[in-house]
Order: sequence, then structure tokens, then C-alpha cells
Amino acid sequence: MQFAPDTVESLEFAVLLGNTHELASRSGVDELMTVAQVHELVMQFRFSGRIDRNDAEVAEVRAVRDRIRGVWKLTRDDAAIEINAMLAEAKALPFLARHGDFDWHLHANDPEAPLAERIQAEVGLALVDVVRSDAMWRLRRCEAPDCEGLMADLSRNGSRRFCSIRCGNRMNQIAYRERQTSDNA
Repeated sequence: MQFAPDTVESLEFAVLLGNTHELASRSGVDELMTVAQVHELVMQFRFSGRIDRNDAEVAEVRAVRDRIRGVWKLTRDDAAIEINAMLAEAKALPFLARHGDFDWHLHANDPEAPLAERIQAEVGLALVDVVRSDAMWRLRRCEAPDCEGLMADLSRNGSRRFCSIRCGNRMNQIAYRERQTSDNA
């Protein structure tokens, strides 16, 4: 499946954002509790525009994170309804923009809109492409039984099973030990 580069980047951001949740984070705690954590996350994806860097913004971004995580559980039709609501609430009015070293790409709302609103709209637009391409099956949860990590499987054959190399290695070690135990029994 091939999506536009800005769609891929927004989906990767959505996964990274979603995986800051305590159920999915590497640390086992919520990794989006402070202004510094939110700022570090959005700077990884070079968000432009307004960033307030206050506690209210942290709360708003966390709420959007939880809403985005919910989309991963939905069927295509239910996702379409939720995505439409996300875009409407974020006052999305898509437009093409070019800035810095980014070529033409889609922005969803005014750069001065609140950060959480812009995140919701940007991810919402990426999810529109997923729904339109009938590719909701590429938005999955990690297959490790003790992990709630999100993944957007953008691989060519769509065969990713785990949210990270860490989970994949861990599950391979468990399977190896189980094989060794059954071979020795």
C-alpha cells in the first residue's frame, strides 16, 4: 500500500502518539504527562504553528491521543463516522502548504489553531486516506498478548505482527522456549 508521504508521516505520528499511553508505552507509564513530553513528541515530527506549552495543552493532546487510539478498534464504517466527527470538531479546512524544507503537503487547519485541534485534523486527514483505500486492516494492535501498542502496517505485504522490534523479539524468545520445552518433554 502506498500512501502520500504526508499521510505516512501522519500515520506514523498517530502511532507514536498512541503508544505514549500507559497500556502501550515501553516504560509502562503514561509518557505524555508533561509540557516537555508533548513538546518533544511534536518536535520529532517538526510540527509548525502554535504550540502553547502549558498544562491545558497537555490535557487536550492526551484527550486527542485517546480518541485516535479508539479509531484503531473500529470497523471501516464506524471509523469513517468517527473521522468525520474528528475533522468537523477540529474545524478542518484542508489546504496545500509548503514551508521550510517540506514540499507541497496538506495541512488541515490554521497554524494558529490549538495544537490538539491540529493534531486531530492532521491525523484525521491521514485516516481518510486509509478508509478511502479500504486499508483499515493495516491499523492494528500489537499481537503480543501483553501489549496494547498500535501499529500502522505500511509494509508492502502487510504482514507486520508486532508494534516494535522489542515485542517481536520477546514473542520469538517465548516461542523458542516453548519449542525447547516441548522438544525436551
